[in-house]
Amino acid sequence: MAKIGFIGVGNMGGPMALNLLNAGHSVKVFDLSEQAVQVCVDAGGVAVAQASDAAKDVNVVVSMLPKGEHVRGVYLGDDGVLSAANEGTLFIDCSTIDVATAREVSEASVAKGMMMVDAPVSGGVGGAAAGTLTFMVGGGAGAFEAAKPLLEVMGQNIVHTGAAGNGQAAKICNNM
Repeated sequence: MAKIGFIGVGNMGGPMALNLLNAGHSVKVFDLSEQAVQVCVDAGGVAVAQASDAAKDVNVVVSMLPKGEHVRGVYLGDDGVLSAANEGTLFIDCSTIDVATAREVSEASVAKGMMMVDAPVSGGVGGAAAGTLTFMVGGGAGAFEAAKPLLEVMGQNIVHTGAAGNGQAAKICNNM
């Protein structure tokens, strides 16, 4: 089972993290909402004090954040997850953000010896709870293959859309 850090366990991320916990994975959780964190802790997750703590000593970091600026800050900030994670960590960003930010963060992660996919979702809170989300995944083939088993725990339809940022582009088209 994977050791996972999950950043952003709100309305969408919370049920996604619970699905990973229910599948037997070890999950460290961070969110600004103590109540959201507590739901995951009650299900067996471990709370951490900062987003960067979620990236320490794990194989995978999943994020589900509201905006590109949040993703940029969590990953690239002075105390960002890229500086806290071990080389080889897989990052799965499920946020729906702009293509440029997705590509910028992916390039930074690859430059540090990590793998990353942008994997925005469709299916709403009900789909997150039921584990039936659709993931539109951008990133290299190796990163996609590494992420796929975890995405299958949280979703039903996993579509590789090509290079980094293409998951976001597909999500934009889906929303139209």
